[in-house]
Amino acid sequence: MDDLPRPGPAVLAEDALLGLLLPFWQLVIGAFVLFVVLVSVARLARRGRSRMTTALLVTAAAIAGFAVVGVLLQE
Repeated sequence: MDDLPRPGPAVLAEDALLGLLLPFWQLVIGAFVLFVVLVSVARLARRGRSRMTTALLVTAAAIAGFAVVGVLLQE
């Protein structure tokens, strides 16, 4: 039995600090992206119908919504 390799010590907290900070930074980045998209949509909407139609507003909101939901729900 002395010839069998022994298992090494179990790693319980590999990159624990990064694991704790990663969801926070994802939330910060997601919030910043959402803020920038909302500001840009509001700015384009103020320029009038000739520059930004309702369909583009709805499409931009849907893309931003799906992106935020995807970031928040990923493991």
